[in-house]
Amino acid sequence: MNSAIFESKDKEKRDNHAGPIHFTLNQADGVPIYRQIIQQIEYAILSGRMRPGDRLPTIRSLSVELKTNPNTIAKAYGELEIRGILATQVGSGTYISDKKPVMEDDSLNRKVHELVGRFMRDMRDLGVEKRELTRIINEYKDSGG
Repeated sequence: MNSAIFESKDKEKRDNHAGPIHFTLNQADGVPIYRQIIQQIEYAILSGRMRPGDRLPTIRSLSVELKTNPNTIAKAYGELEIRGILATQVGSGTYISDKKPVMEDDSLNRKVHELVGRFMRDMRDLGVEKRELTRIINEYKDSGG
């Protein structure tokens, strides 16, 4: 599994965001790499971690960090640009546009189930029981998390 973290370099923008986007590629899940990148950018926009005007990493830098072919990154960026989600300014970079992605219900549900399943497996592996997990989640929620 390859991963990379993208964080806005603009301090003012970074302070208003929920956090950096963490690209994670899973070669074994059957989803093409470019689709995984597209989905992760869309989820980051929908969750507010990335906002209009945020600059994405260059194709070259992201391909090096993710250890994947630059054409794969270019394909993902290109598809998002065609859909109006990204805007490329020659010589300046690729940025999040004002257009929000539209998530298909099945795609969103699949992602939610994937994240909840991963979370539950991680908690089980740590030995956290369901009753304790409920308490931890409620404390987290009450603390404003």
